[in-house]
Amino acid sequence: MAMTVDLSGKTALVTGASSGIGAGVAVALAANGAHVFVNYPRPEERANAAAVVEEIVASGGVGYLVEADVSNEAQVLSMFEQIQAVTPSLGIMVNNAGVAHSSVVEDMQLADFERLMAVHVTGTFLCTRAALRVFYQQNYGRLINTASQLAYLGAPGFAHYTAAKGAILSFTRSVALEIGDRNITANCVAPGATKTPILDGVPDEILEAIRSNIPAGRLAEVEDIVGAYMFLASDEARHFRGQCLSPNGGDAFL
Repeated sequence: MAMTVDLSGKTALVTGASSGIGAGVAVALAANGAHVFVNYPRPEERANAAAVVEEIVASGGVGYLVEADVSNEAQVLSMFEQIQAVTPSLGIMVNNAGVAHSSVVEDMQLADFERLMAVHVTGTFLCTRAALRVFYQQNYGRLINTASQLAYLGAPGFAHYTAAKGAILSFTRSVALEIGDRNITANCVAPGATKTPILDGVPDEILEAIRSNIPAGRLAEVEDIVGAYMFLASDEARHFRGQCLSPNGGDAFL
C-alpha cells in the first residue's frame, strides 16, 4: 500500500469492482479501514467479485458483495436498499463501472453507443443520485467518479467512450456546485491507459499508439492509479471540490 489514510468507520461502495481499477480501489479502501461493498454487474462476474472480497477479508478487512447493473434504475435502488439493510451510513461512493469498445464513428452500431453511454453516464447519475440522498442526510460524503484522460485528448476509435467520460467530468463539476457548503465533496479521477481487462478488446496497434504517446513510456498498473482515489476519499481532500486528478504518466496535462 503506497498511500495510507484513515478511513476507519467509513462505508464505501465501489461499482465495477470485480476487476481492474475498481478491484484495486476496493482492496485499498478496505486496507485503510473502510467497510467496502464490491459491486458487480451480472452473475457471470460474481466469482471475480467474490475473489476481491476474499482478498479484503484475508487481509483483515470487511467486504460485501452486491450485484447490480448500474445502468438499470431498479437494480441501483435495490443495491442501495441492500446496503442500507447492513448499515444506515455511506461515506464513500466510487462510480467506476465502465465498458470499452473500439469503433470508428461511421461503423459504430447504435446499440454499442447506447450501451456504453448507459453504463458510464446513466450509471454514474443513478448511483450519484442515490448516494447524495444518503450524504445529505448525514452531511458527509466523498463522491469520486472515474473519468479518463481521453476526455481531454480524444481518441480515434473511441468517440463514444471519450464523450461519455467528458460527460462525467461536466456532471461532477455541476454536482459539486449543487452540494455547496455541505461537508460533501465531488471529484473525478481521470486515469491514463491502465492494464486492466477493459483494454482486452482494444487492437494492439491502438494500444501501441497510446503507449508511444505517454512520456513515462508505459501503460499504468492499477497500483499507479489507486492513490488518487485514496486521497480523494480522505478528509485531507476536504477542500477539493469539482476537481479532476489524472495519474496518466504525462499523457495529458490538465
